[in-house]
Amino acid sequence: MAAAVSMSSSSSSSGHAPPEKIVIAGAGLHGSALAYYLTKRGHKDVTVVEQKEVAAAASGKGGGFLARDWGSGPTVQLHKKSFALHAELAEELGIESYRRIPVLSVEPGSRTARTNDICPWLDGDIRQCSVMDQDGGAQVAPLELCTKLMAAAQANGAKLVIGKVEGVEKSAAEEDGLERVTGVVVDGAVLPADAVAVTMGPWASLAEDWFGGMPVPITGIKSTSIVFKSADPDAVEPFALFCGEDDRFGTHLEVYPRNSGEVYLCGIGGSEYVEPERLRAGEFPPGEVHPDPARVQAAAASFSTMSKRLGGEPDTTQACMRPCPPDAMPLMGKIPHVKGAYMSAGHNCWGILWAPVSGLAMSELILDGAAGCVDLSA
Repeated sequence: MAAAVSMSSSSSSSGHAPPEKIVIAGAGLHGSALAYYLTKRGHKDVTVVEQKEVAAAASGKGGGFLARDWGSGPTVQLHKKSFALHAELAEELGIESYRRIPVLSVEPGSRTARTNDICPWLDGDIRQCSVMDQDGGAQVAPLELCTKLMAAAQANGAKLVIGKVEGVEKSAAEEDGLERVTGVVVDGAVLPADAVAVTMGPWASLAEDWFGGMPVPITGIKSTSIVFKSADPDAVEPFALFCGEDDRFGTHLEVYPRNSGEVYLCGIGGSEYVEPERLRAGEFPPGEVHPDPARVQAAAASFSTMSKRLGGEPDTTQACMRPCPPDAMPLMGKIPHVKGAYMSAGHNCWGILWAPVSGLAMSELILDGAAGCVDLSA
């Protein structure tokens, strides 16, 4: 939890009355997962509001790498619990892109006699290759996961509204001095609600003024990614690569082949740090984050030296905005001074991995008054 924000992660479930009308702001992975777990519990009056489309931002353009044992401190529980939930969701929702995958550490550079050929399509110039994680890695295509979570939530009764959330309506202060959520303003109209959950990634900073000027210090990290496509998916053996710095091109590639034959690359370098003020000013609307052509060229050139089989010109070039609070800890919990207000945002590079556990924990917090699957106090 960032020092500038204090949110309540749990409360005693005794006497907690679950809200009737819940509005979720944002239909990325975290909003879709929350809608799924709320409706799975049988809660029907759930409305998800999205400005453009489901998975319009990073949830539709991320890499989808999952790591069970890469957490530290309070995030260990998030990694382990959510890693297991991904496997469960793959079964429940028929997620075809989910699979376990070994992870390799690769050093780019001139091939030497000591190079260990582990990955068959890594047939170009590499200086070193070794197993980094044999059993604790997996992957999923986030676009498939997000759209299937939302489809399942809708099948369970949730509604999807395309529109822009502009604010929150609140009651006058009650006897305890706290206001209460009564509605969510969408394109000038009010959706009645007695609970709202902000799951807008870096755009959660827009909520600063909705809750009495509460700071939401989330920086957007704008990063380019590219995708190669192989005509033969079976020819792309499943090895995720974490590559060292390539001084020739200024990259530190992360390479994730998918069972569709796609090969996703990030770690391209040249990321731009977008402060919350710029996001609130509308400089980068959701779905309007564009790639850096220079970094596309650098990544393609670097990868092509390492893989003769798969390199060349990328089939897809794109960019997304990663939400990062000052201490890189997600902002998850109750807004303390407004009843019925919640936030789950700022999950940084682990947003895809942590989406299931975040959705489950926030559903417990909203319906039961306390999260039970993990401890959100950090």
